Amino acid sequence: MSFGKWIAGGLGWAFGGPLGGILGFALGAMYDNASSDRMQWGTDARPDQAEADVRTRTTVGDFEASLLVLTAAVMKADDRIMRSELEFVKAFLNKQFGEAKAQEHLILLREVLKHPINVREVSEQIRRYMDHPARLQLMHYLFALALSDGDMHRTELDMLNRIASYLGIGKADLDSIKAMFGHNTTDYYKVLEIEPSATDEEVKKAYRRMALRYHPDKVIHLGPEHQANAEEMIRKVNEAYEKVMKERGSK
Repeated sequence: MSFGKWIAGGLGWAFGGPLGGILGFALGAMYDNASSDRMQWGTDARPDQAEADVRTRTTVGDFEASLLVLTAAVMKADDRIMRSELEFVKAFLNKQFGEAKAQEHLILLREVLKHPINVREVSEQIRRYMDHPARLQLMHYLFALALSDGDMHRTELDMLNRIASYLGIGKADLDSIKAMFGHNTTDYYKVLEIEPSATDEEVKKAYRRMALRYHPDKVIHLGPEHQANAEEMIRKVNEAYEKVMKERGSK
């Protein structure tokens, strides 16, 4: 496994703070029996201002570390980890990252699940350093994960709402992302963040606004794997617009 390479070269701001503490625990546990060169990250570590200035751009490693830790938080929302949940997560990671990388992430996730997670502190660290388009994509991943078994449990939804609040994601954006997984006219309007009473011109303006917000170029720095997810989000915006206009009998 290439965890050492990933950590050394892939993490920026996630190397410190609450995220770094959780990852340090997980990696330390994994390396205990494999290497004497155990990584030690304090849970109260904070980058100084000079470091923070350098780490303002989210790396792929930062994004995926955030995804793994928040995935664990959602899985633990109902105070139990089911084998079926791990299988759903495995399938989800395989689809997003490919089998080899998914296996690495799954091993790390199993260790993260053993550690208590202060969701507020972790989410606020992510909010501090990760830009808004990447945070929207992160929430889209988490909703896809929570719905991967075909159902959204109340405890999972409550956890997702908490995470979104701490990440600084507004209700309209959250409802839009949630509605991307729906299949009725009401959902399509919510994706576009408008009411059914909107005029055709307002629908078109909303579509242009949402297409810009979710444009894949907004997260191009996260690499091709995450570009694919961004393209899926814009596809859902396009679908919502087409369905709304068809329902109205408009072009």
